Amino acid sequence: MEPFNFNELPEVIRLLFEKVELIEKVVINLQPAETTDNDLLNVEEAADFLKISTASLYTKVSRKELPYSKPGKRLYFKRSELQEWISSAQYKTSASLSSDASGFRSQPNFRRAERYRGS
Repeated sequence: MEPFNFNELPEVIRLLFEKVELIEKVVINLQPAETTDNDLLNVEEAADFLKISTASLYTKVSRKELPYSKPGKRLYFKRSELQEWISSAQYKTSASLSSDASGFRSQPNFRRAERYRGS
């Protein structure tokens, strides 16, 4: 920082405050969020967690696609159950599908089914 005179002091102090505020924001973002996997989420928090709208969340609840609890009139979601739901919707890779298929073909019941089809 360059030397400054007395008349520039208010401007220098303003700049210092801005820098301190920026540093505070960076430090706050560096701190890990204090959450556990079994946190209960309300509708808005669950929608934010899944990155969908609240209308989409209500649609999935009405179709019973999402795990939820409803004590009384409010909906609650466990963070861990939502993470499991996301993981269960994962598609298999083509390599894992072909290894599953080759394992299925080698089973004795598969060979017996071929005989009944006339193969």
